[in-house]
Amino acid sequence: MDTTGLILRIHVHPADEQDRDSGLDLLVGADHEFPCIEQLWADGAYQGEFEDWVETTLGWRVTIVSAQPEQVGFAVQPRRWVVERSFAHLGRYRRLAKDFEHLVECVVAHIFTASIHIMLKRLAAAA
Repeated sequence: MDTTGLILRIHVHPADEQDRDSGLDLLVGADHEFPCIEQLWADGAYQGEFEDWVETTLGWRVTIVSAQPEQVGFAVQPRRWVVERSFAHLGRYRRLAKDFEHLVECVVAHIFTASIHIMLKRLAAAA
């Protein structure tokens, strides 16, 4: 996802696989596909091996965004709101609201279609 919340790549994986483990699969070759990217924001689950791999292999800076020790209750984390807002936008699309699809390829196609629609609405509003 870019800083405006538009989807760049998707990797759907089984529920028994950790996001940080499949994150490596998602990012292989991303430095060539998106040469302008210089920084990646991630939450605390991506600290360690994933963070080191991204910095050494892709050459991107990794900023880990996590709750402050003095934080009590809910607080919006820097950059995290972009991800949550994007998930909320995608959740408005009926086909993505529930797990209707049997094939991963169909889910990915619907996510890209919804993302294109979101992008077109933003462009139309700006015109």
